[in-house]
Amino acid sequence: MSIEFGLDTFGDITRGADGELLSGAQTIRNIVEQAERADSVGVDFFGVGEHHRTEFAVSAPEMVLATIAGRTKDIRLGTAVTVLSSDDPVRVFERFSTLDALSNGRAEVVLGRGSFIESFPLFGYDLRDYDALFEQKLELFVELLKEEPVTWSGSMRASLENANVFPKTANGLRTWVGVGGSPESVVRVARHGLGLMLAIIGGPAGRFRQFVDLYHRSVASFGTTSHPIAVHSPGHIADTDDEAWEAAYSGFEAMNNTIGRERGWPPYSRARFQNDIGPAGALYVGSPDRVAAKIADTVTTLGLGRFDMKYATGTLSHEAMMRSVELYGSEVIPRVRKLLADRD
Repeated sequence: MSIEFGLDTFGDITRGADGELLSGAQTIRNIVEQAERADSVGVDFFGVGEHHRTEFAVSAPEMVLATIAGRTKDIRLGTAVTVLSSDDPVRVFERFSTLDALSNGRAEVVLGRGSFIESFPLFGYDLRDYDALFEQKLELFVELLKEEPVTWSGSMRASLENANVFPKTANGLRTWVGVGGSPESVVRVARHGLGLMLAIIGGPAGRFRQFVDLYHRSVASFGTTSHPIAVHSPGHIADTDDEAWEAAYSGFEAMNNTIGRERGWPPYSRARFQNDIGPAGALYVGSPDRVAAKIADTVTTLGLGRFDMKYATGTLSHEAMMRSVELYGSEVIPRVRKLLADRD
């Protein structure tokens, strides 16, 4: 079974050794170091998410990725995700084709509607157009991926007439769409012939098998191109289970409670955390053996072609994340590959 392994970060603002929150600038510099470490230990992909709120440092992931491109050799670079609805498809394509040039063909993009909505008022978009914005902009982006002159019209953006967009890529721009679990979204990805990235942040992975099957059925129905299925889920790795659990809990608690206050979630608890790191939960937290076994189970259950672990959550320290990245590449990935090979 051929499978890729990636790491994602939203650029969570973390705490330093003195317990104080780091600046956004230092957090961004730390992300570059984390990506360099990921490249050095053989991770296949590094994704940086776009957000526009106080808990996250990265609002312009392509800038961070361009810096990473100049300091790495092999790792593929992309987003997790780019909020296409509140951006312009032409500019998104231009930024990523530029990144592709700088990285010598290592760029890819993960597009999404945005689970956070701060970018909509920030850039002057009406949330009542949430669905129409994404549908039309994704339609245009798919045309741009052909890298030929584009003629397009819609109600959410100015029309294009025989427009040519530069720079061109050497071998095309690999494109995924992040989906949280709506059947309509899965069908849309299949209709456009793009890669499906399932964001599994709660519950057992097995409940997403229906969406994998729906994607394959839809691709066959539309006659579009089928791509490997990918999953994005949170996690943290340390040398022992106890060390990983102790380090990770406060970060997950802080992030869940911050977002939960906005969305009406109950306060996070140790009991919830223990459920989330078990077989019925979506957190990949523990020692290399534990995390590798859980990833292998998810890959097998869903028939994945890629697994991306969101290694940064909440205020987890830079040093702990660097160790997590190192263990993911040097110990977890080889163990998952062996587990999968033994099952074939």
